[in-house]
Amino acid sequence: MNTDERSTKRFSVVARTRMAVALVVAGCLALVGLAVSGQASTPAALEFVQVGHWVYNDAAQSAFHVDGSTNRVDARANVPGAESGSQVVQGDDSGYVVERNRITEFDKATLSVDESKPPPAPETPFVMEVMGGPYLVYRNAGQVVRLGDPTATVPAGGPLSRPVATVEGTVWVHRVDNGSICELPKGAAVLTCTAHLPPSHGGGLTLVGDRPVVLDTTGDSLHRVGLDGLGEALPLGIKLSPSAQVATSAVGDRLAIADPERNQLHLIDISGLDQDRPSAKPISVELTKGSRFNGPVSSSNVFAMVDETRGEVLTYDMAGKVKATVKVPGQAAAARLAKGEDNRIYVDSSDGSHVLVVNGEDGTVLDVDVDKAASSQTAGAPSATPEPPSGNEPPPQQQQPQQPQQQQQAPPNTQKPVPPVAKATPPGAPRNVGATSGDGSIKVSWSPAADNGARVTGYRLTWSGGSTRVGGSTRGATVSGLKNGTPYVITVVAENSAGVGAGASAKAVVPGPASRPATAPVVTANAGADGKVSVSWTQPDLRGGTLVHYLVSATGQGERKLSARSTEFTGVKGAITITVRAVTKFGSGAALTGAAGSRKVTVPVASGPPTITITQVRGEGNKLFVSVIADGKGAPATCQAEFFGKTKPVACSGATTLVISEVSWLGAITITASIKTSAGTATDTWRGVPS
Repeated sequence: MNTDERSTKRFSVVARTRMAVALVVAGCLALVGLAVSGQASTPAALEFVQVGHWVYNDAAQSAFHVDGSTNRVDARANVPGAESGSQVVQGDDSGYVVERNRITEFDKATLSVDESKPPPAPETPFVMEVMGGPYLVYRNAGQVVRLGDPTATVPAGGPLSRPVATVEGTVWVHRVDNGSICELPKGAAVLTCTAHLPPSHGGGLTLVGDRPVVLDTTGDSLHRVGLDGLGEALPLGIKLSPSAQVATSAVGDRLAIADPERNQLHLIDISGLDQDRPSAKPISVELTKGSRFNGPVSSSNVFAMVDETRGEVLTYDMAGKVKATVKVPGQAAAARLAKGEDNRIYVDSSDGSHVLVVNGEDGTVLDVDVDKAASSQTAGAPSATPEPPSGNEPPPQQQQPQQPQQQQQAPPNTQKPVPPVAKATPPGAPRNVGATSGDGSIKVSWSPAADNGARVTGYRLTWSGGSTRVGGSTRGATVSGLKNGTPYVITVVAENSAGVGAGASAKAVVPGPASRPATAPVVTANAGADGKVSVSWTQPDLRGGTLVHYLVSATGQGERKLSARSTEFTGVKGAITITVRAVTKFGSGAALTGAAGSRKVTVPVASGPPTITITQVRGEGNKLFVSVIADGKGAPATCQAEFFGKTKPVACSGATTLVISEVSWLGAITITASIKTSAGTATDTWRGVPS
């Protein structure tokens, strides 16, 4: 075995071992969540934020994992034969090298290729790493592919603009041909379209407070997306070009909109969407004239864009101040922007030779040289050391001067050489990271991280706005001084004498007092004469708790437990009252039932037998058109016309035309029309010559 082969082998073994320690836990916990919860959502403590970012390196024909917390390459999966510029996206257990004509899956624990399959369309998709995913959105073909469990290919029916996804894994898409705004909840296989942009209006999707918002580039306005369609318009105060691109989410009270045609980046005050107060004046930043831009993409505190013409990454804070301007190394082709679940923004050079890591808190940018890691075969493994001799071969002996025959020679050295001691490396990621909310606090727990050859000396907890450090033997800590009602993602990393290891995080947790139940939802109810009542309601203020379900009751209809925010009652007579309460939970505490929202509605009742009057009979070709006035007296009605045979019953109310087809007549004829409701039937007869 030559030196290169030994080095490659050593790298592969160590990298796979470390990845097994750090990543198998996430896969196992995902399976546990499925086993214990069935169709319910996975408990918060079992849903993890994906750590770091994968990139495909053309030269090495491999996917490399970049740990954004340490800015190191720490794993490699050989995926030979992928086309230049391939993307890589990760799920809980697997990574996927995505080409235009092939998707290749590799196991994140063993770093071995599992299988390849064709995509639904030969185009470069928009990739999304979210809960329940990852997702590939083929925008031109109108196809959404979920690679997570359960896998699915969901047709959207038409071309799409750039999608967005909420924290809990709901994907939102916008049909550019008809303006439909549709959602695909986590695990669903069918899109539900709840709103529409007006005809011929262009736009895009973003998130504000983790809820979908539509940018109407034609109307220069923002709209919340609700169950009843688009909410009230919030004027932008600026004029946009049709090609304007909105950021993936807001940063604080500001939303970034790039308009390269007008050489401007606008930061819009979006507080008016949820508060009854005027919006502040937009902040506009001049962009380089004539440049082509990718983005913006947002993190918790900054926006990032790529000037593709100049080959630069630009980061801004919510006030429009430039935080960093960094050249993208590697080939001159366009770089890719990707938002990681670890609140970092990753910029891949087109050939995968470099990854720029944007700190989501302060906008600083660091370069990770993937080519260097690939050529040195380090990628987070210990430094290469010579392999010990095999078998019982003694080490080579220095040749001694020949001695006289009468002098006895020293016995040969038969002692085996001492194998070299592996160099310690930074610890692995903490396992089983969980978080539960308290009043202004979050309690975090974890299992020990692999020490990787050196004792773990401490654990560091970080979150938006702070950090703390505890001892290496500690298995939990309480983070205090947090704002109730604000979601926090707390990341735990281990430290030893060799450095800082990879981080692991639990799902976002919202602090809040455990004794405060949710407020009352706003209930809407619509009743039809057929005894059907449709009910919907808004999500109330959960006071920092986690929603368990809604309790919905109606007079004489019993009580239902629902996770959706709408339902339907049938067979209703007279007046009923619908009541809705939200049931919440704080961590492992008892469930709390919130305040009741209610709505009274009355189902129309027929006031008497129906009536029908024929007002005109008109002939045309081989058809007779019978015009009637139908009155169901408050009840749904069906009508028929008769002339040598009856027509099919059709719904009728007020002025209605009944059509008798395939008939012929001569002179005066007789026509009979009838109406039927739950209260009875009635008829009317007409005789004469059709006009």
